[in-house]
Amino acid sequence: MLFRSWAQTADAHWPDVARVSDHVGVAHLVVTRHALVRQVLTDPATYRPDNALDAVTPVPVAALRVLAGHRFRLPPTLANNGGASHPAIRAIVADALHPSRVAAQRPWLTGLVRERVARIGAALDTGTPVDLHAELAADLPLLVLARLVELPDAPVGAVKEFARAALELFWAPLDAERQQALAAEVGRFHRVLREFAATGGGLAGSLRSAGHPPDVVVGALFFLLVAGQETTSQFLTLLLHRLAGEPTVLAGLRDGTVAVADVVEEGLRLEPPIVTWRRVAALDTTLGATAVPAGSSIVLWLARAGRDPATVEAPDEFRPGQRGSRRHLAFGAGAHRCVGDQLARMEAAVVVAETAALLDGLTVVREPWCPDNLTFRMPDAFVVRRR
Repeated sequence: MLFRSWAQTADAHWPDVARVSDHVGVAHLVVTRHALVRQVLTDPATYRPDNALDAVTPVPVAALRVLAGHRFRLPPTLANNGGASHPAIRAIVADALHPSRVAAQRPWLTGLVRERVARIGAALDTGTPVDLHAELAADLPLLVLARLVELPDAPVGAVKEFARAALELFWAPLDAERQQALAAEVGRFHRVLREFAATGGGLAGSLRSAGHPPDVVVGALFFLLVAGQETTSQFLTLLLHRLAGEPTVLAGLRDGTVAVADVVEEGLRLEPPIVTWRRVAALDTTLGATAVPAGSSIVLWLARAGRDPATVEAPDEFRPGQRGSRRHLAFGAGAHRCVGDQLARMEAAVVVAETAALLDGLTVVREPWCPDNLTFRMPDAFVVRRR
């Protein structure tokens, strides 16, 4: 269950807090109910974020040597930072992703998406199958992020490969050979980030000017390039796939009876790219009726919380605007709530608005496939053709 949790439906019986062992025998407390997941996320004193970026599969010595050779380090910076430095770092990143700056990118993004949709539509009209992940969704969030935050001068493909490699290295069940290969991929790009962090402008320059050490600058860039764009790519593909099977919703989008924003929120509830997140208990406590010893690894089942019948009227149905739809925890909650939530929402809204007509009358040739992963969906493709 741990590594394919998105396949679990809300009607399957789960206790509020379940004890589950992973592939290496480590026990985790899996929290399944919306109220309890939110309680943990909003109580950073009792449930700390220190383990958020810990590797699910312990990294063997050979892979550690590869990372050390690239001087790879991930100090507490954003998602894994429960210390006093977190608010100041977060504030600088939040300013770079301020809603007004995000909104200013909408016209440019709309034009780009329209160009792609027109090209995709022309290909579909000839009977050619099209991969909507590769041709539409995969690189859009990175291109938008690069307009908001100065990034290293690296090919889009190299950044995407690095981001996916990082998600696999830290959150997937792996063998030693694969870990070593991923460590080399992540380490090489970490070196690029470290060089850029020393001289780059924009966000990197702001962090340096505020007195943050080089490792913090690198850590912030690392997390942005993983969580700030790769997860949105995943969400766009998952949402497009879901909408292709929702003709009533597509019809409502076309005739204006269904709001784009409601579709995005319902998509985040039902198809979140981040399905779990981790915390560690800082002290002996209880969660619901379950005793939680200090040091316990806690897996917050965000995707299931979004389908909690206590929160949403029709947990497994795609009903934009239904009661409880917007109470999902796809962006987390509390002090570590996703700082790029408005950016992800804007990107998804543009894609939904511009693809509603395109998705009508398509046949799915190949559904997205997601590899085993504790936290991230990571769809690889979504191939469609005209009926």
